[in-house]
Amino acid sequence: MLHKIRPRSLALVAVLVLAVGATGCASRGKKTGMAYQERPVELLYAAGAERLDRRQWSDAVDYFREVERQHPYSEWSRRAILMTAYAHYEANQYAEAIGDADRFISLYPGNPSAGYAYYLKAVCYFEQIMDVGRDQAATEQALVALRDVAARYPNSEYSADARVKIDMVNDQLAGKEMTVGRFYLRQNQPLAAVGRFRTVIDRYQTTSHTPEALYRLTESYLTLGLIEEAKRNAAVLGFNYPGDPWYADAYALMTDKGLRPAVVPSGRGRLFKLPKIPFVG
Repeated sequence: MLHKIRPRSLALVAVLVLAVGATGCASRGKKTGMAYQERPVELLYAAGAERLDRRQWSDAVDYFREVERQHPYSEWSRRAILMTAYAHYEANQYAEAIGDADRFISLYPGNPSAGYAYYLKAVCYFEQIMDVGRDQAATEQALVALRDVAARYPNSEYSADARVKIDMVNDQLAGKEMTVGRFYLRQNQPLAAVGRFRTVIDRYQTTSHTPEALYRLTESYLTLGLIEEAKRNAAVLGFNYPGDPWYADAYALMTDKGLRPAVVPSGRGRLFKLPKIPFVG
């Protein structure tokens, strides 16, 4: 599973926290989860910000929600929605954070902070990505959300980070296809494996899995007796990755079958074995 990270863009939430200034001191010692009397919005908001600083996420949510309840039409209420989303995110309560972000987007679609809401939502999906052996539903959701951020805010810091994460998500999805393809090969189902490896080439060709996918296609087509297809994929691999170990392996595979690709590999294969140490008497 991808470990939780703190994107630098999420630190922009501190701007909202700092907006309360020193007024937070007036609410120290207040308890959450109780019926509130009407009180100044600045004090409620500051109390929530203070709880964030203490990493008391649940208490922070209580205060920010109280801001919305007592002062629903204020500027502070609008900020409180994003702060509630951020507190839920920090608490790993991703569904709640996504719900908060969606609520902000729905209420204030043209607000400058909507970009942050879209980005936070995408990061929540991104951090739920499981390992390649598990279902990739969250991965697909992350990809859609990250692309949305990149398209809506192309020149923003959010977009720059989203594009990096898109590459990581694509690599994750390609890894899933490779895992399934290798399984089919082990089960002696090369035709089914071909479909998976072709998906990597067609949809995720900029990922780190492309050289192996081309090698596996070469291997699968040779198994199926489709020599021309095997030669074509080996040639593509050799042209684009002449020094990659996967091409050296493909070259060895082809030459073992009496075929000789035009490009000679410039590196050793992954299957290269060191010679035995000679016995010295």
